Amino acid sequence: MSSKPNGDGRNPHVLAHSPKDNVAVAVIEGLKAGTQAFGVVTENDTTFEVAVKQDIPIGHKVALADLKAGDTAIKYGQDIGKIVKDVAKGEHVHVHNAKTKRW
Repeated sequence: MSSKPNGDGRNPHVLAHSPKDNVAVAVIEGLKAGTQAFGVVTENDTTFEVAVKQDIPIGHKVALADLKAGDTAIKYGQDIGKIVKDVAKGEHVHVHNAKTKRW
């Protein structure tokens, strides 16, 4: 990721790749619960915000919508796995609540 700020001068906290994504990736160290995270969709350079409800380690995902067990996690506009435990918008999405469909 470039360190260049987007058009409004703010550096993003999270990135989504496609407008279809229901998860975004934390791109800063120490994304803390209570942060109103600024996000960018890299495919079209649109922006969004999400209220972070849990600490999200860099490189980990945050839910952009309420996700129910059985839902598909979408990243890069593609199916990246199955939600196995309900996740509220703004919560951490990782191995404790999402699994690959590969095995």
